[in-house]
Amino acid sequence: MNIFLKKNYGQARLSAKQIMTDPVLFLAFGFGSGLSKYMPGTLGTLAAIPLYWVFYQAGFVAYSILTVIVILSGIWICEQAAQKLDCHDFGGIVWDEVAGLLITLWWIPFSGQNIVIGFVLFRILDILKPWPIKWIDRKVQGGLGIMLDDVLAGVLAGMLLMIFF
Repeated sequence: MNIFLKKNYGQARLSAKQIMTDPVLFLAFGFGSGLSKYMPGTLGTLAAIPLYWVFYQAGFVAYSILTVIVILSGIWICEQAAQKLDCHDFGGIVWDEVAGLLITLWWIPFSGQNIVIGFVLFRILDILKPWPIKWIDRKVQGGLGIMLDDVLAGVLAGMLLMIFF
């Protein structure tokens, strides 16, 4: 009995092995972090931190280009994952959380404190989904819908972080 992993995922009842060996699902599930039974969105956001560090090391221009690639490719990745799982916005699809944290920290100076505050702000906004995030989450379908609410939560969290500076 595994307390961390589910037996099957989505309406298609895919196994963890199927998800980890499919490149699109591997990304959609945040390098495997979305396989967790508990708090997959939070774990997906945590999985974004090493990626954030690598992007940050590359410099602001590269960070910006890579983050835009994560966002735009995420629309396709999340759409494909939803189709393969036969389930719209399945909780284990956490590529949108990865993008959301990258957006949150985009214009913020690198520090452990900023990462923690950005992480907490993003998770709060992603979970509570204040207007218009909740409206978009309900109305926009497909990969764009999966990504857009987290993109907006990331923008809002990033703006709040900038206000603190």
